[in-house]
Formats: sequence, C-alpha cells, structure tokens
Amino acid sequence: MKTTRRQFLAGTAAIGVAGAIGAPNLFSQAFAQASNTLVFAAAGTVTGSWDPSSHTVAPQITAEGFLFGRLTRCPMTPENPGEILPDLAVSWSQVDAHTLEYKLRAGVTFHDGQPFTARDVKATYEYASDPSRPASAWYPGRVDVEVVDDLTVRLSTKAHGYPALNFWYVSSFLPILCADDVANPEKLKQRPNGTGPFKYVSTTGDQINFQAFDGYHGGKPAIENLVWAYVPDANTRVLGLLNGQYHLTERLEPEQYVSLSKEAGIKTDRSLSSENKYLHFRCNKPPFDDVRVRLAAFHSIDRDQVLAIVGEAGQASNCHLSPVKFGFTDVEGYPEYNPEKAQALLAEAGYPNGQGLPEIEYITSVGFYPKTREYGELISAMLQEQGFPVKLTTLEPAAWEEQLYRRADGQGPGHIVDVGWLTGSPEPDLVLRPNYHSSFALINGINDAEIDASLDKQRNALTQDERLKVLQTETLPLIAAKAPSISLFSSVFLRAMSSKLDGVTFFPNGPVDLSKATLS
Repeated sequence: MKTTRRQFLAGTAAIGVAGAIGAPNLFSQAFAQASNTLVFAAAGTVTGSWDPSSHTVAPQITAEGFLFGRLTRCPMTPENPGEILPDLAVSWSQVDAHTLEYKLRAGVTFHDGQPFTARDVKATYEYASDPSRPASAWYPGRVDVEVVDDLTVRLSTKAHGYPALNFWYVSSFLPILCADDVANPEKLKQRPNGTGPFKYVSTTGDQINFQAFDGYHGGKPAIENLVWAYVPDANTRVLGLLNGQYHLTERLEPEQYVSLSKEAGIKTDRSLSSENKYLHFRCNKPPFDDVRVRLAAFHSIDRDQVLAIVGEAGQASNCHLSPVKFGFTDVEGYPEYNPEKAQALLAEAGYPNGQGLPEIEYITSVGFYPKTREYGELISAMLQEQGFPVKLTTLEPAAWEEQLYRRADGQGPGHIVDVGWLTGSPEPDLVLRPNYHSSFALINGINDAEIDASLDKQRNALTQDERLKVLQTETLPLIAAKAPSISLFSSVFLRAMSSKLDGVTFFPNGPVDLSKATLS
C-alpha cells in the first residue's frame, strides 16, 4: 500500500502538522547527497560540546554511539539483560572486591591516527568519574586506574570505598577518549576523536556529517557517509521517510508506527527500551508523606487501561526496573488496581472517601513522550473516582523539566510527577540510587532507612549472584511496598526505515549501530 502525504496527515492529525510544511530545505539537501549516504532523521540534537562527560543528553549519546568505542558492549536484551560482549576490551575479570582487570584490543587507532592504549583508559575513567564533571552521575563513583602494560588496565575502587563490580556493566557505557584530548579540554569540546565506526566531518546548521572510518577495528562500514538531520517534528520525519528524503527515523507516535508498518518500501522496528515510565509522589510533604495514601493512589490506577492508550509504545511490567536491566523481576505482590483496598487505606490514613485531602497537582508533559496528556487525563479521572481531588497540569517539555527535580529547600512543585528514566547500561543502580536512596531521591524526596539499607546491601554485594538475589527478593519488593513512585509500564522505542536499509542494530537507550549496515 502506498500512502499519500494527504492521507498520512489525515491519519495522524494530532501531531504537529504545521511543522511538516517547512521541510523543503532539508528535502533538497538530502537529495543532493551521494548515493552511498544514509540520512538519519533524528528527534534531538547535540549540545555545544562534544565532551561526553559534559552532559546527560539522550540524543547526543546516540550521536556519540557512531563515534566512540567502549571497553565492552551490552546488548541489553530481555532474554539476557546481563550479557557483555567485547569492544575495546577482549576480556575482563574480577581480581578482588575492589579491582577489575581488562585486557585491551591490540591494533586499534583513534580517528586522528593515534594508537589506543591503556593510557587512554586511565585518562578517560579518572576524568569522567570525577564528581566535578556534569555527567559523573552516570558512574558509581571515583575510580583509580592502574596501567599494568600497554594493553592491560586495572580499575580500583578501594580508595573510594565501594565494590569494583559497580563498574562491571558501566564499562559498556563510558566512551573511551584519547588521553591527549583529555589533557586538552578545549580540543575535546570542539571535535570528537573516538575509535568508533564513523568519524566526525562537519556541522552545517541542523546537519552533522560523519564519514566511515577506514581504520575501524571492526572493518570499514559499507555506508560511506552518514548525515544526522535534526528534525524535531514527528510528522516531518515520517513524511521525509515516505518521500525518500530520509532513510531512518526514530521516536514515532504509536499511530505513525501502525501506519508505517503497512507501507510498501518501509520497515519498522519496535524494541523495548531501558526506560520505565513513572509517577513519582512528592514523599516529603502531605498527603504523600504517608505510605498508606501512596498505596491508595497506586490501587486506584488501572494500568491496563493506561497501556491501552499508550498502545505500541508501552509494555506491561511489575517492577521499578526495565526488563533489559540487571536485576529485573516480575515483583510478587506488586500493587494492582483494587478500589476496595484504596478506600480502606484512605480511611485508615484518616481520609475516608478522600475527605480532607488537599488539592493534588499532577504534573506531566506533552510532546516528549507518547500519549502523556491522554493517559494523564485517564489517571486523573481514576484518582478522582476514589476521592483524590486531582488537578492535572500539562506543560511543554522545557517548562516540565523545570518542575521535575526537588529544589534547594528539598521540596518540589506539585504532588505527582510523570517522568521516565533512561540509562545506557544494565547497571540497576543508575536507576535505583538517584531515585530511591535518601541521599539523592532527586524527584520524590523519599527518606526511608529500610530502602537505604537495602540499596546499600545490593550495591555492596561481592558477587553478581549475591547481588541479583538481594535485588530480586529484597530491594525491588521493598520499593514496590513503600511506593515512592508507581512504575506504570516499560517504554518501547518505535522506529522506521527504508526497506533498502539492512543490518542495523538498535540499543535500548537510543544508540544505533550502523557499522554492519548496507543501503542498497
């Protein structure tokens, strides 16, 4: 079936139609490209700095995926979330509780021709884990790196008081930088120099141009040129794909995904992400400082109805971790929709039928995640049915981001906040500690000694088996029972591409591997 531009817009009229009109400039630019050029219509763009330690911006992490290598790679599949594959390291082992050893790949070079050695690993890890770096929150803490020889390093956390196993999965996420670039921050900021399959060429307006790297250790990619075209409007991305202007695009709305799945000449990809969607309660102010009120809200929400609205962009799960994270389990006794239990808990907390509850502000966004306004209205109605006097506040992404985190006085705006949490490693503590340990609790402000003790216990486990057991039988059930947030569902990435494009691998946090891709 071939859909016309008019038919497609009619079928997806809810989204940014006006933005589709302004496409001719990119349209002409893309057609001017050489035949062996892939144009990726990206939903986001990069910051002003190419230093990976300077940001936590998801689109830039995707762009960096083309440029930089890591010590290891984690495919993060639901079938085997803990799987680790070689990249710049060919083997790895735990020496003792505070030491990991990595044997490095020989014969690797950076894009500028410098050889990759243990010196680069030391410079990268010690620089990126420094708490002064903006992205240091991605990493478990400071780490010291011993250069054993040119192709052997040892990561040591002994001086910093936590087990080295906390880097076991994080090593698949940290981009390896050239030591000389780390020593020259201005150079690091202005031009990326990695060991990945593509090298940076130039930036022109909203387009970034990459070129296949002749010296890539996995073999030069078949696609010679890669164009990153920033196209913020979802309809414009889809129309460009249908017109042959783009070859690959991302972050489709569910209706777009369904429509494109029926198109001749188009392939679609639906894959589980490393992100769950949450409703965080502000736990350090009434009425959600009472666990009984939090659980009453939990039991008021029918998550099956929420998923019916989210459609292809969500997957049911009963856990505060995504199924692609180490430690995921279907938590036994995860709170389910149960209005009778909600009423009993409200009465026990002193709010029979919701009487006496203050007005509750529920803050959400529109235009960033799929269907947040629609399911926000549904959840508000379900809470109101049980007596919660909910006011829904829907904000554009920039304004919503300003409302997310707690402020200097420890308080955050509103009472309930809708947000996801996307990380690029199977490491569970990148989700759990920032959100549920009282030393952070960045959004909900929970301060619970039992949760803290359980989070510390799993973090300090000396083997992965021991850690898995603590996570699945203690930590995750405890978080569900204390309900500082509701995990509504696990997010699913929806993408589409030309049927001429083969050999693409997608990672659950956004990056795309085109090193083995072909464009016929």
